[in-house]
Amino acid sequence: MKNLTVLISGASIAGPALACRLARYGCTVTVVERAPALRPGGQAVDFKGATHRTVLDRMGILDDVLAQRTGGQDQTIVDAAGRVRAVIPGEFTGGEIEIRRGDLAEILYAHTDCEYLFGDTITSLTETADGVDVTFAHAEPRRFDLVVGADGIHSNVRRLAFGPERDYVRHLGYHYALAELGEDIADGEAAMYNEPGRMAAVGGPKASAFFVFASPELDYDRTDTEKQRQLLMDAYRGGGWRLPELMARVPQAREFYLDSLSRVTIDRYSRGRIVLLGDAAYGNTLGGFGTGLAVVGAYVLAGELREAAGDHRVAFARYEELMRDYAKVSQRGSAGPFLAPPSPLRIKLRDWTFKSRFLLGLMLKATDKFATDIELPDYASES
Repeated sequence: MKNLTVLISGASIAGPALACRLARYGCTVTVVERAPALRPGGQAVDFKGATHRTVLDRMGILDDVLAQRTGGQDQTIVDAAGRVRAVIPGEFTGGEIEIRRGDLAEILYAHTDCEYLFGDTITSLTETADGVDVTFAHAEPRRFDLVVGADGIHSNVRRLAFGPERDYVRHLGYHYALAELGEDIADGEAAMYNEPGRMAAVGGPKASAFFVFASPELDYDRTDTEKQRQLLMDAYRGGGWRLPELMARVPQAREFYLDSLSRVTIDRYSRGRIVLLGDAAYGNTLGGFGTGLAVVGAYVLAGELREAAGDHRVAFARYEELMRDYAKVSQRGSAGPFLAPPSPLRIKLRDWTFKSRFLLGLMLKATDKFATDIELPDYASES
């Protein structure tokens, strides 16, 4: 595939994972990313089971990932007075291997020999008989053999090539926020508090403070961080426990991110020479499998392109055949009602699942089953 040129939109996890693999197969790869650089730090992500570990190993990054693993941390569920209600074990929150998203992106970036266009974005895609003509916000127009949308649940490539986001992304009735409110906010402990339809956690694996709250879909500019901070503070007004203290710190949060809990549902992952990968194709916010699906998907997509000698029609069909069933876990349920149950009774029932070894064991077995539910081809590792 030495003559194959591939443009990948998105430099979070799925994009660099695919770039890493394609570059080894001899492709000429360009990654375009809206952010000015790789995003450091960020929330913890995790891998579960033999399938994920095998892919990391075959990609040549397993040792680096293990060297930077954070290790799952138990999280205490408390009531408004700070009394313990239940304990969420680290093996549930952190999977088998837990690592900061930014650290994983840095590892993938270091293993990738390709061109990166930071601080830029695709503005148009025009497919022709022998390629895709691409225009950018800043870079000069170029032609590529293939274009991959690995740019998240709000995918720009999906919007340009498949249609508006509203046709493929369904709001699940909740929003979440990540905020860096200072290392002193948790005093080394991880605690989680619930009120009906609201959850707040400090010191956990996602960020120094993590929030999930029930809400109709909110209308806001995704670049307007100040507006997003205000939406979060409005959603938690009048809360108990430490909520007033946490909300008082939100305006000065060093890092802040707010988004909806949403699910992507799309009939086909590809259209002509353009294909979707990771959350852009099968995202389910906070579903617990996003990073694993992204990395496995990148491994499969690159491998199928090599097996088909760069014939995208054959490779994309095979990629979809393998990933459609594996990614079905992303079409099930929503993390919102589990993290922020809508009633006191539902909160109590959720807490009971962590008090019961039997119920917790069933949940852990289910996640292992979903993570390994694919016959993973052993693609050649070099060109």
